[in-house]
Formats: sequence, structure tokens, C-alpha cells
Amino acid sequence: MRRQLALLLVFLSASIVHAQSPTAPQPKEGDFVLRDFRFGSGETLPELRLHYATLGTPVRDAHGTVRNAVLLLHGTSRSGKVYLNPAFMALYGPGQPLDASRWYVILPDSIGHGKSSKPSDGLHARFPHYDYYDMVEAQFRLVSGGLGVNHLRLVTGISMGGMQTWLWGELHPDFMDALMPTVSQPVEIAGRNRMWRKTAMDAIRNDPGWNNGEYQTPPPSMVTVARLFVIAVDGPLDLQTRAPTREAADSLLDRAAAVWAAGGSLLDQAPATWAHADANDTLYQLDCSRTYNPEPNLERIQARLIAINAPDDFINPPELGIMDRAIKRVKNGRYVLLPLSGRGHSSAYDPSLWKNYLEELLRAPGR
Repeated sequence: MRRQLALLLVFLSASIVHAQSPTAPQPKEGDFVLRDFRFGSGETLPELRLHYATLGTPVRDAHGTVRNAVLLLHGTSRSGKVYLNPAFMALYGPGQPLDASRWYVILPDSIGHGKSSKPSDGLHARFPHYDYYDMVEAQFRLVSGGLGVNHLRLVTGISMGGMQTWLWGELHPDFMDALMPTVSQPVEIAGRNRMWRKTAMDAIRNDPGWNNGEYQTPPPSMVTVARLFVIAVDGPLDLQTRAPTREAADSLLDRAAAVWAAGGSLLDQAPATWAHADANDTLYQLDCSRTYNPEPNLERIQARLIAINAPDDFINPPELGIMDRAIKRVKNGRYVLLPLSGRGHSSAYDPSLWKNYLEELLRAPGR
């Protein structure tokens, strides 16, 4: 009898919680086509498709300026869907930092990613060699021309999206009120960060199975590339905890690489939104960082900025002191090093670690 009563109480409690839980906001998806898009390399594409999703509705002030738009930018090999995972969806609920009844959230798939135009659509290695500057330009044209948004309250992004956030602040300094780049640095990609990327790209290019981009089956080198991603994106503490023996480490590496190659999550704890590991797409996604270097123009940034990094990030190690020097040149900038979570670069995919800084920026007066 006691057991039945306990089960009944659990059931009633769960029912009450379920009844009180608000319906999750539903994203609206679309495609914006840019005609005769000219890339920084001089190459052109007759039609560049940029896929996107939105949550909420834009709100304009008396002068017609949109005051509630927020742009969220994803990382390398991911897509805007990463921001639709449960951890992020919690941000859009009633009373939350990005409450969809108040904010207009824009989630684009960058060039070469997700459902936007990419090499695997058919051009393969003949696809234009885009870079981060092209990606930001396409995002700007989507936001301003495609969605009719003439002002952004905030731009934020993770990893590659963080680097694009720095560029947004320099290329369109009057277009937003605030910036929040995470797990990124505003300098040329060099040192260890460049080395692991070049190793991955060389593995693809030097693989006979790649066949200059005209492969029929995935080149074997993609296993090596997947393993490099595993090592780079997660923290040493988390990897050591999950793989404390030689056998466990080998098994985790092989399992993660196999899952990633099949289009699943890179690590068991990571969001299952990694793109299918097409070799051409991956090669372009890594290579597009080649021209990135916002360092010379940091003084152009006018928006309020909080840069957030992780203390155990393999890709952006804080001990280099790069952020400490760079942030001094950002007029309204501040640098935050998160507490140790053990997840390294992947720490940024846990919004609970940084949502208080997001709230701070959104509460501050607009420009």
C-alpha cells in the first residue's frame, strides 16, 4: 500500500510539473538566396543559399529600429541547430535570458555548414574558397536584407562563431549594442591552433582516396581528422575521467570518431548536431579560418563586449596571455575566464556557465 501511495504521489507530482511547463517555442526555418555573391577570393557563386531559423518576433521602436534582435553564431562543423538543443532551448522560455516572447533570436547556418550552400552540394573542390569575412558578409545581408532587421541588440557565438562575433564588431560597429564572443581570440590563427588544423587538412589532401575532391566513398583520412577534433574540442580533465586507462582511451577515440563520421555527436556528452563528416565540407570548414585576423582593427569595436574563454581550452590556451593584451584595446571590452569545468573548448556548450554574462549585456542600456 505504501509503495502504491508513493508511486501515486510521484505520478501526481510529475503531472503537476508537466502541466506547469510552458510549451517550448517553435523555430521558423527559411532560406535566403544571395544572387551572384562575390567572395573575398574573387570567386563568385550565382546563388548562395543561407539557411536560418528564428524564434520570436522582431519589435521596432517609434523610429522603426528593431530593438530585440539577437544573433547566435555556431562553431566549426556545426549549424544553427546546435542552439535548439535542450540546454539552449531553456534560454528561450518565459522569464529566461532569451525569452522568445520578448526577444527575436536569429540562428543562421554559416556558409559551408548545415543546410546552407556547401561543397558537398555538388561543386566539391570547385566550390568558392570562402573565409570568415565572407561568412559575416552573408550573415549581415541575411539579417538586414532577408529578415529586415536594421539593428541587433546582441551578437554572440561559440568558437568559429565567437571569431565571427569579433569581426561583426569591427565590420559593422554601429549595427549592434553588445557582443559576447566565447572560446575564441581576436588574433590570427597560429601556433598550436593552426598546427592541428593544418594536420587535419593535410591528412585529407594527401589521402589518395580524396581524389581531388571527387571521391565516391569517404577517404580513410577522415578517421584521423575525427580523432584530431576529439582531442582539440574537449578538456583534458573530462577525457582523463572518461578514459582513465589505455584501453578506455583507445575505445573512446575510436567510438567517438566512428560516431562523428556517421553524423552523430563528437563525444557522448556533446550535442548531437555535428554535420555529416563530408571530406570536402570538412576541408573547407577548417581552411576558411586562414585569413582571420581582427587584431589590427580592435579599436573599431564600439559595442559593449564581454569575451568569455575556458581555462583548459586546447585551442585557445589562456596561458599565452593573448586575451589579456588584446582586451585592453577594446573600448568597452571585458575579458572573463570561466571557472574550470573540465570540458575545455566544449565548456561553451553549457549555457549555465555564461548565461549571467548574457543577462548582463541584455540588461545594459542600448546605444
